[in-house]
Amino acid sequence: MTYRPAQSAKPSRRALALAWALALLGGLAGCAAFPGINWWFLAPVSAGLLFTVAELLGPWRGFGAAVGYGLVMFLPLIWWAHVAAGTLPWLALAAASAFFLGLAVPAYGYATRLLGSTSYLIKALLFALLFTAADTFRGVFPFGGFPWERFGFSQADSPLGRWGWVGGATLIAFTTAATGALLAGAIRHLRARRWRWAGGGVAAAVALLAVPLVFPLGTGEQAGTIDIVAVQGNVAVTEEGLFAHQREVLQNHVNGTLKLAQAGERPDVVLWPENATDIDPNTDQAAADAIDGAAQAIGAPILVGSIEYTDTGQRYNLGVLWEPGVGITDTYAKQHPAPFAEYIPARGFFRLFTKKVDLIAHDMLPGSKVGVIDLPVERLGRSVTMGDVICFEVADDAIVTQSVKAGAEFLVIQTNNASFGDTAESLQQLAMSRLRAIEHGRAVVQISTVGVSAVIAPDGTVLQQTGLFEAAEMVATLPLRTSLTPAAYLAPVLSWAFPLAGAALWLAGIGAAVAALAARRRRSRTGDAP
Repeated sequence: MTYRPAQSAKPSRRALALAWALALLGGLAGCAAFPGINWWFLAPVSAGLLFTVAELLGPWRGFGAAVGYGLVMFLPLIWWAHVAAGTLPWLALAAASAFFLGLAVPAYGYATRLLGSTSYLIKALLFALLFTAADTFRGVFPFGGFPWERFGFSQADSPLGRWGWVGGATLIAFTTAATGALLAGAIRHLRARRWRWAGGGVAAAVALLAVPLVFPLGTGEQAGTIDIVAVQGNVAVTEEGLFAHQREVLQNHVNGTLKLAQAGERPDVVLWPENATDIDPNTDQAAADAIDGAAQAIGAPILVGSIEYTDTGQRYNLGVLWEPGVGITDTYAKQHPAPFAEYIPARGFFRLFTKKVDLIAHDMLPGSKVGVIDLPVERLGRSVTMGDVICFEVADDAIVTQSVKAGAEFLVIQTNNASFGDTAESLQQLAMSRLRAIEHGRAVVQISTVGVSAVIAPDGTVLQQTGLFEAAEMVATLPLRTSLTPAAYLAPVLSWAFPLAGAALWLAGIGAAVAALAARRRRSRTGDAP
């Protein structure tokens, strides 16, 4: 294959203005596809518009427009970061996300020039591959990445979301971007009256939407059922800040559990959220007595979101199983603390820009154990393997997959959304929890201190849901499932294969461009004909 330079080194002003308009419109469409507005069908539109921008502008002019696309999408999407942390962290996080996603456009430009003349069907799939590669890469780099607003997480209500059963969030992103790019190419062919190519693009896009409708998303029990109650204790907002009164937070969850006990509920397990107690019950007898009193009253173990400090002042974010009259019998420590929210990487360097890094006085340490907890269920005469995922980890493909492969029969997402006010952050997390249910064929309970909490069927259907900032309890019987979906095997491969393929195409394209430039300079020096 030979490197093909662009036909025009510089687009016209009209083309440049059109491309920027399409980029900004595409960013708005991408934002609207996510929960908050939740018009999922705009995600393919968004990708198709960016594909058109890449075609119009080429590698580096296209990169600038793509970064604009990303900023317009991410700034409103992660407004909750501004609410929780302030202006500078919000802007930095949105800019970094836009930068890394924008790299897809120059990668596409160089790859297509390397391939030379090719059909729009191939170009659309190539764009989708590189878009997904950039989207996936920003979820792991830097500092463990920021996977929160990955493109696939917009598709919980879409037929495209069912691709998660095959290949997880990465494959959802690819099929969503491919659908949009194929339709954009088809429109271009229609304008040129190339009917066959236009029809082919439309048919391919329709197939991507229709095929997942036949996937067998199982919802039945395979190893019995489990009776759960989940308690959303709620937190009062005061001038002193959320969680200023730690014992009140704990007592709210105790009170919700006692309420259910008095109503006659006798579940197999009680689920409390992340930070249900910010007081370590290992070192505080009053906290231990409160938890044990609730467990004995309802006659069931409680999964408690807790905290543990080390001798050095650092901390672990824990899910602990508290059995009545016994205490803690199993523990899971969060493996993927959120950078700049739960720990500060390179603290000395970032302190040069803002003193707010010291608001996080105690860095959170990562745990090393896979997120499963052994839950004895007397009614079943055996222990149930409960998958535990803590907050930010729901966006981490590997952590959820490892839990399921380690035997998790249902999943619990313990979370604390109290710092984000009435933003869409909790609904965005719920969409991820729903897609994890589809991906692994497991019932999921998302339980939050303040909401949104939900009970989710293994096909992603929301069975129960609470509101924000209300005390609420959910009672449900969940199917226990043990089979593994194709995604359990394929998703981990795709999460690396896409970024590696994207990087390889990028390097090959740039290498070919450099070689072509060097060859032209040699010919110029020797006077050879071009």
